[in-house]
Parts: sequence; C-alpha cells; structure tokens
Amino acid sequence: MTIHTLKSEFELSGIGLHSGEQTRVRVLPAAVGEGRYFVRIDLPGAPIIPAKIDAVCQTALSTELAGIDAQIRTVEHLLAALAGMGADNARIEVDGPEVPLMDGSALVWVEAIARVGLVAQELVHPAENGLNSPVLNPVWVRHGDAFVAALPAAETRFSYGIDFDEPAIGNQWYSWSPEVESFVSAIAPARTFGLARQVDQLRQAGLIKGGSLDNALVCDRSGWLNPPLRFTNEPVRHKILDLVGDLSLLGTWPKAHYVAYKASHNLHVQLGLALNSQALATLETS
Repeated sequence: MTIHTLKSEFELSGIGLHSGEQTRVRVLPAAVGEGRYFVRIDLPGAPIIPAKIDAVCQTALSTELAGIDAQIRTVEHLLAALAGMGADNARIEVDGPEVPLMDGSALVWVEAIARVGLVAQELVHPAENGLNSPVLNPVWVRHGDAFVAALPAAETRFSYGIDFDEPAIGNQWYSWSPEVESFVSAIAPARTFGLARQVDQLRQAGLIKGGSLDNALVCDRSGWLNPPLRFTNEPVRHKILDLVGDLSLLGTWPKAHYVAYKASHNLHVQLGLALNSQALATLETS
C-alpha cells in the first residue's frame, strides 16, 4: 500500500475549546513508520505524545491523549483532517495544552493540508499491520441505547445516527463512504454543536471556556442561535467527523462498515481499542 506525508509544513493558531487558551500548531512532514504524533514544544524537553488509540487518557466532550510527560486535548478534528486527506505520517507541534478549535470543523485544517500537498512514501506491505486487514467478525460496543460497531463490509463506510429533544436537531442519520464522497466536501465543513441549556453547567465544570458562536453551532428549543447551517444535517455529519478522528488513532482504518447511534468519544475509543486488540491477536497467530 502507498502511504503519504506532507510535502511541506504549515502553521495555524487559534483558541482551544475547553482551555480558552491561544495556541499555535505547526504540522510538518514525518518519516515512514513515525505515524501521526504530537510534540508539546512549550514544555521542557518537548515531550512527544503519540496519536495512538492506547494513548487516550480522557474523553469528556473531546479526545485527549497522554504521553509520558504531557497531554494534548481536542485532537479529533485535526487528526480527522490528516486521516481524511491521506496524511499517514505527520509531526504536529503545539505550544499549549489543546489543539485550537478553529471554526469548529475540520475545514481550515484540510484547506491547509491541500495548500501544501502530499507526497507518496515507500510502499508498506499490508501484512506488516494487522489493521490493514478487513474486519471479518462484527465488533460492538454499547452503553444503554447508544452503540458503535464495526461490521464486515466490501468497502469502508461510516453511518451515524443522533436523536435530540431539540426540534431543530431531532433524529438524523447520515452515511458516508470515502470511496464515493470527498471528505473535504461531505464531512470536513461540519461544525461542532452544542445545546444552549447545557452551556452554564459545562462552564461551571471548567469546560468550553473558549466556546463561542464563532466556533460552534448552538441550539435551543426554538432553533439555532447562529444560523445558517452548512448542511441541513450538519450535526450528524460532525459526529462522523469525530468518529473519523477518533478511529484515526488506529493509524489506519480496517475495512468495515462503522455504524454508530447516539455514541460519544468514549464509545468511539472503546471500539478502537477493541479493534486494536483484535488486530494484535491476528498478528500473533499469523
């Protein structure tokens, strides 16, 4: 299989959703086998944090990764952009505790990746990574009526359902295949969303300090506070964006139909861990 990295580096800065801190991110090419990884350049020794599923340390309203001496939060949108654009190897330098939210979507990231372009790297034999094998048996993770699953399929597909009391959101389903629709046009522009009734509670809990109507869609019982939407079903498309970002922590997606309903970062990561364990077991027995 052919893998890719960036042709050259790019740099962006913005406000972190939860920390409220201004941070700068520089994304650079990386060598074959390095994968995608973060470097906290603001800390002594510039500790490295691997973008791996077993590095997840927290999943409350974002995905946070931990290395030996550092953490990095809200990684899912940037990682989704890199994976969705096909950048397998990338060094991500951040000068703070959280990746900036930008406009709440992955659009700014994919535009930056498109500007610098990608370059092919040496061929890697699929057998070197069990995760390149298709999913042969269904894998399910559930909590209450929420679930996420990986099902055997002829092509990779992501299908998601959400259900909210707010009439402007309601029940939405969307199914996306990277082989049929471009990530750039179908998924990347979808912004994160929140409910007005939860804002005060979340801020009291020390979350969403950097959240605003400029970087998140906000809904109440009467409708959206900051229209227009980019898609009529923008919320569920954003959930696919989050799922893509979280499962990118596997390094590559096993060929499967990923199906989720009312899921969360926590359930996404649990599925990733289950798939990782399955792939390791396959390698050990092959």
